[in-house]
Amino acid sequence: MPRAADRSRTPLSLIGRRFSGRRERLDQGADPDPDPAAPRRGRRLSLLPHSIAGQMLALAVTIAVLLIAAATTVLVLQDRKEAAQEARTRALAVAETFAHSPAVLDALKSASPSTTLQPLAEATRRDARVAYIVVTDPKGIRYSHPDPRAIGLPSNATVWPATAGHTFTDKVIGRSLHSPSIRAVVPVFDARHSVVGTVMTGVPVASVVHQVNGQLPPLLGSAGVALALSMGGIAWLSKRLRRQTHGLGPAEITRMYEHHDAVLHAVREGVLIADHERRLLLANDEAHRLLGLPPDVQGRHAGDLALGPALTRMLTSGRVATDEVHPAGDRLLAVNQQPTVWNGRVLGTVTTLRDTTELRSLAGQADVARERLRLLYDAGMTIGTTLDVSRIAEELVAAVVPRFADHAVVDLSDAVLHGEEPHGDDTGPLRRAARAPLPGTPSSRAVGDLVHFPPSSPQARSLKAQRPVAEPDPAGEPVAGPHRTPGPLTSPDLPDHAMIAVPLRARGAVLGLVSLFRAKRSGSGGHNPFDTEDLSLAEELVNRTAVCIDNARRYAREHATAVSLQRSLLPHGLPEQNAVDAAYRYLPGQATTAGGWFDVIPLSSARVALVAGDVTGHGLHAAVAMGRLRTAVHNFSDLDLVPEELMARLDDLVIRLDRDEGRPAGGEQRPGPAGDADGSVLTGATCLYVVYDPVRRQCVMARAGHPPPVLILPDGTADFPRVRDCPALGLGGQPFESLTVDVPENSRLVLYTDGLLKHHNPEPATGQEWLRQVLARPGRSPRETCDAVLDALVPDRLGHPGDDIALLVARTRALDDEHLACWDVPADPATVAGTRAAVERRLTEWGLDDTVFTTELILSELITNAIRYASPPIELRLLRDRTLICEVSDASSTSPHVRRAATTDEGGRGLFLISQLTQRWGTRYTSRGKVVWTEQSLPTGEEEEDLGGAANP
Repeated sequence: MPRAADRSRTPLSLIGRRFSGRRERLDQGADPDPDPAAPRRGRRLSLLPHSIAGQMLALAVTIAVLLIAAATTVLVLQDRKEAAQEARTRALAVAETFAHSPAVLDALKSASPSTTLQPLAEATRRDARVAYIVVTDPKGIRYSHPDPRAIGLPSNATVWPATAGHTFTDKVIGRSLHSPSIRAVVPVFDARHSVVGTVMTGVPVASVVHQVNGQLPPLLGSAGVALALSMGGIAWLSKRLRRQTHGLGPAEITRMYEHHDAVLHAVREGVLIADHERRLLLANDEAHRLLGLPPDVQGRHAGDLALGPALTRMLTSGRVATDEVHPAGDRLLAVNQQPTVWNGRVLGTVTTLRDTTELRSLAGQADVARERLRLLYDAGMTIGTTLDVSRIAEELVAAVVPRFADHAVVDLSDAVLHGEEPHGDDTGPLRRAARAPLPGTPSSRAVGDLVHFPPSSPQARSLKAQRPVAEPDPAGEPVAGPHRTPGPLTSPDLPDHAMIAVPLRARGAVLGLVSLFRAKRSGSGGHNPFDTEDLSLAEELVNRTAVCIDNARRYAREHATAVSLQRSLLPHGLPEQNAVDAAYRYLPGQATTAGGWFDVIPLSSARVALVAGDVTGHGLHAAVAMGRLRTAVHNFSDLDLVPEELMARLDDLVIRLDRDEGRPAGGEQRPGPAGDADGSVLTGATCLYVVYDPVRRQCVMARAGHPPPVLILPDGTADFPRVRDCPALGLGGQPFESLTVDVPENSRLVLYTDGLLKHHNPEPATGQEWLRQVLARPGRSPRETCDAVLDALVPDRLGHPGDDIALLVARTRALDDEHLACWDVPADPATVAGTRAAVERRLTEWGLDDTVFTTELILSELITNAIRYASPPIELRLLRDRTLICEVSDASSTSPHVRRAATTDEGGRGLFLISQLTQRWGTRYTSRGKVVWTEQSLPTGEEEEDLGGAANP
């Protein structure tokens, strides 16, 4: 390429590089001009205007003078503006001060205002240094003026805004004042706020401007000093420029260009220089060789060089690029591109090209290794996200297909799928757990089918050796490596595919087998046959999956055990009673089993207790804790405690159990929180206890950290009774409170655990509103109510909630007057006989003649004890339910108890006889005293008649 053309198009950036190299030689002591006969006119830079330094000096001086003149003009104008503002402020202040003076108002009210106002205005004018102070009446007649002859004459100036009560200022030119002045007009108000006159003051602007003119000399002096300093600085910079350039002239710059041009074409790196229009200015010899450029490339646009789409886009865009790899024919080029900037202006771009073809194979191997690491990372993030064995197998298949293999199957032992322990080395029959078939390649083994491998197959050999087996090439070329085992290179699933068989091993046991397949393809569009690195990667993936599957299997076994234990601890049926019709549902959690439970407990006097509770925690320990707590509720219910007292005793029990769990045998304190060793502590347990009385048709309820019940009235109205939410059991410190609610017959009470609300919505308020809407339907039976709730919660009935759900629905009944009899008993032993007679008549009406004698003995003893040892009022009540219930209530809190009488004792056998004649008996305390009750079995026919239609759904 012609050198002259190169010189004419070389940008200033290259000249600068040569310039810097020349300077380095000069700094080392070399003569910039080796020819002693050469003229030395370039050694010194003149300060004349035709030299660079002289032109810089003249330009700088001109700019400095202009800047100083402009600054001076701006300051003068600004000062004049401030002077006018100061005049306006002074005029307004003097006018307002004079107008608000009490003497002015008094003078305006006098018969001759000018007599007082003229001397006062003149004195104020001189003191305030204003041009004039004129006082007028509302019609503009002057009362004062600097010229006494103008007093009494109307004012020619505008004063109407002031007569309207407004203060204003304006700029006027008076005939007596030869320069503009600032006038201020202020109204004068009387006591009724009426305008009685105006005050005008004027301040000439010239008087203030004189002050500004006095500032000009120092201002101009400062500008001269600034100009002198600027010229001195410029002279110093010119001298520094001469010293740094060493007096280089055109000849030196030309020789420097030639040197740099030689270096540019000698380097083994392609260089392309383009202007701002992307036209090529320079291409060195290496760029011609790498890109195959024609000789006449200079001056052509970069888009016309046919360099490939990616490289062409980069050159035409002019964007910054660093070590970008672009193909150019059979070469792989590393391309860098930067803009050339001179004086802040982009002149073009410089692009360098480096041949990196020899690094292609190494880069490909690095990409493969990086992809394998990425596959391992992604698989670790996606495999084992659940505790379901089959789901984990599907996650493995999804992770390796199609990134690592074209087809994959996972076969697991039946024992593993059922959560059981694997059988050591013998896996037993395998069942297909997951597969990802190739499109268009049907497989005879679907998910769930049993799989049998021929003894010569790679899968059978892998299971037998418990080692990975690779058949990398369907053509029969084996892979060298320690995992190679002899055998036919065929696969029972895909005979024409390369494959890897890897056993799933965990804790020394074989859980199943993973088979990976690749189809042999030509070109770079698909996978290559498996190699030893692929075998190691497959083994690592399968080993990680085996650990996840074994954890899921062990969890499934523990979960099944916990579910079985919890179901065994829950009621298997509801007890016989006539107070409510009840139905229940229980759904164990999918991931964990918590300690939720429910109960229906018959109480004395035909009452019934409805209980729902939950124990914080999951698994076997939560189920055991739930059983202990449920047993305690049964025991406390037998004591006929009111709900709040039962909760208090239950709370004390939980605290005591937690304290005992924190101490191992021997009294030594266990390190760590109580219950850390086995997790069976009860702290955080919740409970809801409801007692329904069918005679009074009332419910008394108390809760400790448990969701409130739902009360559905016969018309379908559903609401949550406002029973106080006391702290959970085991926390202690606060008393429990109960709530009494009247419940009509055929109402429904719904008790549940918080898993029901959490499954629908984590927010309690939202979940309760949803439950209320689902339950607000009249006419449903308890069984239908349970089904409606579960249908709304889990529509397909196939899924399981995250937490277990216990649901209890009870429809209330009422004991009418036909099954009830009451008598008030006077505290007189003589009345016992009459009471017995009345009881006999009622029993005869009920058809219970066979129970008359026994009932009379029981009532005689109970009434006699109440009269003798208790306090009135005494009341007798008979209830005909599934049993015959006799109740004697009094105002005493002393409880009778059975004692063993000696043979010589005359008394003390009454309660012993009662315990022998009745099914059960006991004492229940009330707010007014106590109730002693007994229950007698009814004749078989009567009991069957009472039980008609009372079966629990």
